[in-house]
Amino acid sequence: MKVKGLRWWIIGLIGLATIINYIDRSALAIMWPGISKDLGMTDADYAIILNVFMVAYALGQAITGKMYDKIGTKMGYVISIFFWSLASILHAFTRGILSISLFRVLLGVSESGNWPGAVKSNAEWFPVRERAIAQGIFNAGASLGSVVAPPLIAFLYVGFGWQTTFIIIGSAGMLWIIPWLIFNKKLPKDHPWITEKEQMHIISGSNLAIKNRDEEVVEDKGLSMLEILSYKESWALLASRFFLEPIWWLFVGWMPIYLANTYGFDVREIGLFAWVPFVGAAIGSVMGGLFTGKWIASGLSVDVSRKRTILIGGALMFLGLISTILFADTPLVFVIIVSVVLFGFQFAISNIQTLPSDLFSGKSVGSLAGIGGTVGIFSVIIMNFLIPVITKTSYTPAFILIAILVPLGVLSIYVFCKKIGPVKIKNK
Repeated sequence: MKVKGLRWWIIGLIGLATIINYIDRSALAIMWPGISKDLGMTDADYAIILNVFMVAYALGQAITGKMYDKIGTKMGYVISIFFWSLASILHAFTRGILSISLFRVLLGVSESGNWPGAVKSNAEWFPVRERAIAQGIFNAGASLGSVVAPPLIAFLYVGFGWQTTFIIIGSAGMLWIIPWLIFNKKLPKDHPWITEKEQMHIISGSNLAIKNRDEEVVEDKGLSMLEILSYKESWALLASRFFLEPIWWLFVGWMPIYLANTYGFDVREIGLFAWVPFVGAAIGSVMGGLFTGKWIASGLSVDVSRKRTILIGGALMFLGLISTILFADTPLVFVIIVSVVLFGFQFAISNIQTLPSDLFSGKSVGSLAGIGGTVGIFSVIIMNFLIPVITKTSYTPAFILIAILVPLGVLSIYVFCKKIGPVKIKNK
């Protein structure tokens, strides 16, 4: 049996896993008004729990990046989604800050594998010119998960309570494993279901093929982390993610709390409003990949196309964040402006996240993607410690802070990576 467009089935399943990922991680924030009331916890406890998750998530990206390079994306995803689904189910049995923190550690470590796994899978299943759109589809899963989560969680919470809600959403990830094992039998060069045309399309456009056409570049057989970090181009990913990640996570982690504290929203009202900005994010994910792919197809280089997309996304983020300070005087206006911010973020980040597969190949891609995620999340952890301190009377200082980070993130790409493309591997 041959399946036409098999690579799109693979990325579709990864996109679905990402939707599940975001539903699972968002459930705590959305149901927090009810959970905190039942368990007698405060927003200060929430900040601690959120950072426990983020520390585990940051360390997990480096660990799981190496895991995917060692055992491959097929089994790497099985392990990741099994344990994050289990962690989500265990939330139903929490009794206080200690138990919920332990469950968040398991959730953070296992959920983190979704990101290096997706980058590595895209490098395996897509030619260079299609990787931004593939990454965009994957990132759209994060946005769609954030769109679906508020109304879905609110509906389940009202109907069944928070304990049963955690069990229901955790079970969905367990079911995902079945189609993943059916479709992702082997890599493209050996998969029995792939057509010969698609197989050649993928292999001919890979970094390996590009490197083999360039006599000055030696094939990358897999580098140690220190070797990867010895290339200045790697720091373009690390620095840009350090500066830009807090923008996304401010709204994922704190927007439900912001709506509750600023406008007195309950769980149902949070469910009605909190999904809106992530529609913009989902559109930005896909559009960022489409624009880049179109520019590359028209003859522009990967370097020019990616940097152009990142610059446009950065401009939208910056202008949107300034607008939250100047114009967001009602909850509706606020979520519409944040939609523009998150559109810009996803428009740019899909291309930033493809840098590991643009720069390296083989067993180095997952490692760089993982450490990039770790660096980005540590920046978010710093932000999470600051938020309760600087937002006692207003969230304006938080919006100013992350607006300043946007140009720093965009400039990092231009400063550290003069040309986006396969690096020349140093002789060992």
